[in-house]
Amino acid sequence: MERQAAELDWTAEGVPVSRRFDDPYFSLQDGLAETRHVFLGGCDLPARFRDGFAVAELGLGSGLNLLALMRAWAGAGAPGRLTYTGFEAFPMTRAEAARVHAAFPEMAPESARLLAAWEGLVAGIGSGEAADLGDGIGARVIRGDARRTLPDWPGPADAWFLDGFAPARNPELWEAGLMRQVAARLAPGGRLATYSAAGHVRRSLAEAGLQVERRPGYGRKRHMTVAWR
Repeated sequence: MERQAAELDWTAEGVPVSRRFDDPYFSLQDGLAETRHVFLGGCDLPARFRDGFAVAELGLGSGLNLLALMRAWAGAGAPGRLTYTGFEAFPMTRAEAARVHAAFPEMAPESARLLAAWEGLVAGIGSGEAADLGDGIGARVIRGDARRTLPDWPGPADAWFLDGFAPARNPELWEAGLMRQVAARLAPGGRLATYSAAGHVRRSLAEAGLQVERRPGYGRKRHMTVAWR
């Protein structure tokens, strides 16, 4: 399978913008603060960490959410292992990810470990390749269209980060069928979070059997969505 590139433009502030979807990868204000508010806060992390905790994400992107997750796990001092599985169709190169990470120097230790594993992490097709990121964290990226790859992933995940491009720009990653697949792989007591508050996304999650709540968003986004089983 031919590698499909991320196809990026960059703002003057160094934020990557997908040429394919005409959408930035994260908040123009502070991507790391957005990650902590939406994904960590929305999934009630680090309070819920335990040995064997599993996180899954639609859209690895630059790995910024994974960096924040690595920092939160290490800071919590939770025993045992954490596993991360990302679903990504158009991975960044190592150099592109490094350019993003450079804007967040406070994450340099985590960035160095992730970048050291980056090429192997994103090289996998289908089942992906596992990487040891230290601190008891194992990561895997499953390449390709999540609508095709997620049904073959057994799960479950204790936390889901839904971080695809905006539903209006990337509707395929927010289809009702895919939301059902995500919901089916959310562990009992698990939580899901996304920056999107689109009505059809919330309805799809509710129809898939999840409890859904709209919460205050980050920055210019008035609302976000959390859901749980």
